[in-house]
Amino acid sequence: MLQLRPSCECGDRDLPPDSSDAVICSFECTFCRSCATTVLGGTCPNCGGELVARPRRPADKLAKFPPSTERIHKPAGCRKVA
Repeated sequence: MLQLRPSCECGDRDLPPDSSDAVICSFECTFCRSCATTVLGGTCPNCGGELVARPRRPADKLAKFPPSTERIHKPAGCRKVA
């Protein structure tokens, strides 16, 4: 099950579980769409994988399957891609 991490690793921007602005790689590294496109060029800085839209968990499932509360912030790893 996806962790649905609560924030962008680059800018520490909040990304609620229902956000259509969240993108992830296959390792669930999580970024906002703005950082993913303007800074990272659609590639995860951690693994080199593709960043795609994060699925949204249905609201009625969030109580039983809550999103993660772990915030990961790695601004040093989020430099503009050449």
